[in-house]
Amino acid sequence: MSKMRKQLANWGNYPALDCEESSFSQEEQLTQYVNTHDRIIARGNGRCYGDASLGEHSISTLRYDKVLHFDVETGDFECQAGMTLDQVLEIVVPKGWFLPVTPGTKFITVGGAVASDVHGKNHHSEGSFSNHILHMEVLTGTGMMTCSRSSNTDLYWATCGGMGLTGIITSVRFRLKKIETAYIRQKQIKAENLDEILRLFDEYTHYTYSMAWIDCLQKGKSFGRSILIVGEHAAKEELNAKQGREPLVLPPKMKLTVPFNLPSFVLNNFTVKAFNALYYGKNYKKVMESVVPYEPFFYPLDAIHHWNRGYGKDGFVQYQFVLPIDKKEGLAAILRAISDKGWGSFLAVLKVFGKQDDLISFPMEGYTLALDFPVRKGLFAFLDELDALVLQYGGRLYLTKDARMQQEVFWKSYPNAERFAGIVKTFNPDGKFRSVQSDRLLLTQ
Repeated sequence: MSKMRKQLANWGNYPALDCEESSFSQEEQLTQYVNTHDRIIARGNGRCYGDASLGEHSISTLRYDKVLHFDVETGDFECQAGMTLDQVLEIVVPKGWFLPVTPGTKFITVGGAVASDVHGKNHHSEGSFSNHILHMEVLTGTGMMTCSRSSNTDLYWATCGGMGLTGIITSVRFRLKKIETAYIRQKQIKAENLDEILRLFDEYTHYTYSMAWIDCLQKGKSFGRSILIVGEHAAKEELNAKQGREPLVLPPKMKLTVPFNLPSFVLNNFTVKAFNALYYGKNYKKVMESVVPYEPFFYPLDAIHHWNRGYGKDGFVQYQFVLPIDKKEGLAAILRAISDKGWGSFLAVLKVFGKQDDLISFPMEGYTLALDFPVRKGLFAFLDELDALVLQYGGRLYLTKDARMQQEVFWKSYPNAERFAGIVKTFNPDGKFRSVQSDRLLLTQ
């Protein structure tokens, strides 16, 4: 088992901390390390945004990445937790299968997908990742355990969305989704304002996948102008002649990269407004339809390596909240606060969640908005103001994106927080598994 002292940061590049990072390729190595160390947290590919996978002793799972089972008839798939979603896709798509749920990047690990209980564009129709897990193995503070919806259920639900505090996920078995092609039948609809985009979400709720880009700096009649993007997996007969030659093989693609951290002055009100105007204007018609490869539909930013460097050396915070479905006025209030502040986000993503009331997972039936804010003077005070609005309207923040939430915000907004903390104590009795985030939120103090 290798060890290295290094500066670690996750995708937001904030915070950056001095940590001991270790890695393993065999279960015996992991078990020995856990038995001889304290203050441990698992870390996958570092694509969470804040400090949830940073700690005094960070264990990288990336070398623990083997396929354990794949039934090409039923779509049952099992792998070690360090396997990334792009590695899964490379195996399953040519066989006619796809991930049941995927976030906006394919460069996260399967273990990270469970610990964050990731959601995607299909939450309103198919739930979060935990909805498709058959069972998993977790090395807890009391030993290795198998858990599922019907076995060791407290461990299962505290691990799904539990940010690694019950232990280290070592393997996951889940069910894939059958597809005919590697393409998506996509429709884009422009909305002139917030009221229209919310109506469009209701109108297109029958689509499996939906999300909206929203211009969070607009005021007046254009307040909340957006582009709704919906889609379905394309059938073979929907492909054109060029696409249809090999329906489960994607065409070659160009990869771009941001080679270094951009200067902070690049990100300002003018450039954000200019980007938003160009993005909204690229849809020259009210409704546009096309058939596209799955990658630009699900993972548009993955085509730009190190895009996080675009926010400069000080990094950025992704702020994601969810509000109950009947609190549309809260969404408007938060967007208005952002617009008034003038601190817009290049890519602000709005989605609708379906019903979910799990132990500690982020989604609830409602509206979720994710925005990127460069770290700058006054940012955290402003985000505290947004937190107050989120609490006022009965919402909560996504732990996977969090780098600065105050502990009282967490305890007030997650109704099952005390029960979750009690279950964590059962399977992590000595606080062996803990992160900078869990200590900050008083979950492991």
